[in-house]
Amino acid sequence: MALTRLQRRNRIKNRIRKVISGTATKPRLSVFRSNKEISVQLIDDVAGKTLIAATSKSKETAKGSKIEIAAAVGKSLAKKAVKAGIETCAFDRNGYLYHGRVKALADGAREEGLKF
Repeated sequence: MALTRLQRRNRIKNRIRKVISGTATKPRLSVFRSNKEISVQLIDDVAGKTLIAATSKSKETAKGSKIEIAAAVGKSLAKKAVKAGIETCAFDRNGYLYHGRVKALADGAREEGLKF
């Protein structure tokens, strides 16, 4: 029996989540991608809290293609993180392929000084 897209993504997500965990000093950078929007959070899994979040719905993200907006969201999150004193994180692609908007978001975050 073939898996649906959601079942496949959840299987990959669980496989990634077994290895990656965030702490207060090195949080997990979790990406969520819908058809229209993209959002990202820095999560401390030990305390179970979101430290910093950014989304494409906010006003500071640029207009343009979805890939350009994803890069802007990554830059926005990285600026907030560096201001808060977070320099490194563990990248959690959340079961999505590291391609397109997810890759653009990661590259945008790296440009602003976030290391992962």
